[in-house]
Amino acid sequence: MTVTSLVTKTCTPCQGGIPPLTSDKVAVLQKQIPDWSILDEARRIERTYRFKNFAEAFAFVRKVAELAEAEGHHPDVGFGWGYATVSLQTKKIQGLHENDFIMAAKIDDLADNISLGP
Repeated sequence: MTVTSLVTKTCTPCQGGIPPLTSDKVAVLQKQIPDWSILDEARRIERTYRFKNFAEAFAFVRKVAELAEAEGHHPDVGFGWGYATVSLQTKKIQGLHENDFIMAAKIDDLADNISLGP
């Protein structure tokens, strides 16, 4: 079986009414986003990114917001001087969905390839 990279997938609308991913499935998907922490009994994932200053953190958050709008899947984001913390959970199912892992992979890709300059 071929595993499709999460970063190549697109988020699909979640209507709710489905169960969140099992902790076993979360563990399998987390292997593709190893820098993310699994929290809240495998119901949320989170990662903190580090930057040189406030402006770079803000520029990153802006790019994450643009990506979230394009994918239709919106993380919780907090940021300050030199950092941005991104937290993902599918609120309609009060747990994790494949979309959360797709967004995490895309945010990692964004962080690896972002141009933070003017």
